Amino acid sequence: MPVRGSQSLVKRPPFKKAPPAGASAKSSPTSSRTFTVREPSELLSFLFSQHPGQGRNSVKAMLSRGQVSVGGRTVTAFNHPLKPGDAVEVRKGRPPEAVRFVGLSVLHEDADIIVIRKDAGLLSVATEEERELTAYRQLSDYVKREDPRARIFVLHRLDRDTSGVMMFARSEQVQKKMQDAWKDVVTERTYTALVEGQVREPEGKVESWLKENAAMKMYSSSQPNDGQHAVTHYKLLRSSRLYSLLEIRLETGRKNQIRVHMQDLGHPIAGDKKYGAKTKPIGRLGLHASVLAFVHPTTGERLRFKADVPKSFLSVFKDQEPK
Repeated sequence: MPVRGSQSLVKRPPFKKAPPAGASAKSSPTSSRTFTVREPSELLSFLFSQHPGQGRNSVKAMLSRGQVSVGGRTVTAFNHPLKPGDAVEVRKGRPPEAVRFVGLSVLHEDADIIVIRKDAGLLSVATEEERELTAYRQLSDYVKREDPRARIFVLHRLDRDTSGVMMFARSEQVQKKMQDAWKDVVTERTYTALVEGQVREPEGKVESWLKENAAMKMYSSSQPNDGQHAVTHYKLLRSSRLYSLLEIRLETGRKNQIRVHMQDLGHPIAGDKKYGAKTKPIGRLGLHASVLAFVHPTTGERLRFKADVPKSFLSVFKDQEPK
């Protein structure tokens, strides 16, 4: 299962129909060449094989400058997987204008979905206070560059102060298909949490029924079956006297589930004053969506995307021996 890399700038040429399988490399009036993939490979290796007389740094530069497309979509990730029949276009000359995002980078896109890494501080979708600078708005503008009628659709959300991997659908049909079978479609949702205090158990589970009060704050009900059933699994990665780093795996996906369950555990997420935290060591909420794995809604391929844990999460353990 491939783990896809990130790209901070995405350059989009006009969409071009891929040539039929079996077509040979050819030149076009727009100074480009198209190659057909014969066997599974990664993009950079394939480019090296098609440009034997060209230096490795020169080939890498073509990728970095956005001069390479797969199936009509610009790709800059070196490890982008290729399958037989894929059309790889290499363009010469000045690349198309770059799309510069604020607070996000595109990890993967195709005709059905867009997977991104969201930074802490960026809203997923609009609220009463923020209607412009959101992940949804930026991606909507992004897809409209290719087709003014194009839209994106929300599949799930991350809190403003939570960073990491999330995805959007590119059609209402895909949105409905994935949301209707979310538990089967999404095979892994893993978070990394920096929590207050020294967690003693190497792993454990928190289970409760979640409700929302009049102030729109979630809490665990004291009565069984009173609210939405929520299950959170955790594993200790690192700890000191003041903080612990946990790997969090969601069995269910409820609003603010991890934040409530860490408070229930007696180890609120660092920086989460709303749910009991007393410190803010990294200047933000200590929660990061590390891994999102799912079954592609059209191809059935199992995809897995990973966003590395922010260095600030580890900085609190500097000069402290892990317990």
